[in-house]
This record gives sequence, structure tokens and C-alpha cells, in this order.
Amino acid sequence: MSFSNNITKLFNIQYPIIQAGMVWASGWRLASAVSNSGGLGLIGSGSMYPEVLKEHIQKCKAATSKPFGVNIPLLYPDVDKHIQTVIEENISIVFTSAGNPKIFTSVLKQHGIIVVHVISSSKFALKAQEAGCDAVVAEGFEAGGHNGREETTTMILVPSVCNAVTIPVIAAGGIATGRQMLAAMVLGAAGVQMGSRFVASNEASSHSKFKETIINAKEGDTILTLKQLTPVRLIKNKFYNEILEAEQTGVSPEKLKELLGRGRAKKGMFEGDLENGELEIGEVSAIINKILPASEIINNIWNQFSAALLHPLK
Repeated sequence: MSFSNNITKLFNIQYPIIQAGMVWASGWRLASAVSNSGGLGLIGSGSMYPEVLKEHIQKCKAATSKPFGVNIPLLYPDVDKHIQTVIEENISIVFTSAGNPKIFTSVLKQHGIIVVHVISSSKFALKAQEAGCDAVVAEGFEAGGHNGREETTTMILVPSVCNAVTIPVIAAGGIATGRQMLAAMVLGAAGVQMGSRFVASNEASSHSKFKETIINAKEGDTILTLKQLTPVRLIKNKFYNEILEAEQTGVSPEKLKELLGRGRAKKGMFEGDLENGELEIGEVSAIINKILPASEIINNIWNQFSAALLHPLK
């Protein structure tokens, strides 16, 4: 089924399916595989030093002639250097998140870059639109990784944001199938961004033990925690239990930061320490049951979407 809307036109892609830029999971292999399959692949710069990001961009360019982008979390210390890198490397699409879009959107736009900002509320969506963003990702709190404090679900957030802004809205959080994609688009979204589904792919750089944990996850295995710092959705494990105990005893944010330490996400997601690492993943992991190539994931989602569009109540 041929398909075209304002998101496929904005990014010049075949399907309105965006692979989220995730720390320790979305390097050049995954981004290029998704883009080659008709979606939009994103390199997740949050876990990369500037020179590493540059290497991934150049390898992605060699691996695909299709559009791809870079996700830049604005709370990371190397954000200035990452912005400079994407400009120097002539990246045409940048997704920003976890910060104020006013800071860098105008700079990126001056270089002809399409800018999309990830938001968790209508208020922030309006700020992104005012800052000049071309689209927003409305990410419900079902999503993995860093998340909104408001705990607004995708089912509520997407139509609220669509009513608030005039720029295209991409839905994220709790989406891993074609039927879920159709539901999000019926609510007003012009496309979807998926993270967890692509973490459990062959090309994701996440550790194989982490991928196995994802496909074995059940309902209730993830939880939004660390709300005193930056809220993040994790799979429950030994590290989470330590965080829970500390929070229940009323420790200060400083003590929580000390317990969190450095490199927790790398330890869990990249190195495969399933007990002491931070395992960031979404609630939708409960219905992901197989590790697949990115091309097969895209194909499955689009076939499911097309079938559901023809017979939505079947």
C-alpha cells in the first residue's frame, strides 16, 4: 500500500515510522537498517562522545543513501559539541529531547536542519512550536528511558497535543505493533516513534542479555522511578530495589545521585549487568517476544497497520 502524509513528506521517507534515538542501543547499524527499510533511523548521541558521534554519522552515511537523523538529549554535557558535529556533518534531521528547544532550534534551522522536539505535555509542545520546531514527538509515560513527570499516557497525550499545535505530531510510548500505530494515528498523530521494539533488534548495539530480558518481560516488570532527579522507566532489578529502598527511607536527591553513580545505563544496557545496571525500556516490552532484524520489524509493522486499516474491528 502506497502511503503519503506530512511526516513522510517532511522526512522524505516511505513509512511514517521513526526509530527512537536511544542510549547504548541506536548506533549507525540500527539507524541505517531502519532507514534502508523505509523508516527514519536515528543515531542516539546521548551515550556518545563527540568524536564517537562523528564516527557513527560517517559510517551511517556509508551504509545508507536514505535520510537518517541524530537524536540529541539537551541535558547531556557535550550538547554544544554535538550540535556543532551535526552541522559540520550536514545532518538534515535532528530530534532534540530533555531540555528547552529554544536554546538550539534557531541555530539548527539556520543551517537548513529539520528539527523535532520530544515533549510530554501540551504546554511543552506549544513551546516547541514557538521555538520553530517542524514537528513534535508526543511521548506518553509508557515509554522507556527518561520520561515526563506528569505521567500522562499516550492515549491522553496525543489528542491533547494534536489539539494544541498546528505542526505535525508523532506519537511515542507503548507502540510496537501496526495496530497500535493505527490507533495512535486515529488519535491524530501523523506518525509514530518506537524505541523498545527496536532495542530488541539484531542491529541494536544493546547487550544480548538485555535484549533477552526485554523479550521475557511481562506486564508490571517496568516502573517509572527516580522522580526526584530525572524520571526514568526501568525494568525492576537489584539496582531498582536499592533505589526504591533509598526513596522509602527519605534520602536526599544528593544521596540518590551518589547511589546512581556514573555509567549505570552503560553497565546494564551495553555491558549486560542485569542486576546492578540501569535497564531502560518501555511498558510495551510486555508484548515484544522476539529479537528480529530491523527490516523485518518495519515490514511486520507496516503489514499489520495496512491490514488493520482495511479491517479495524477484526
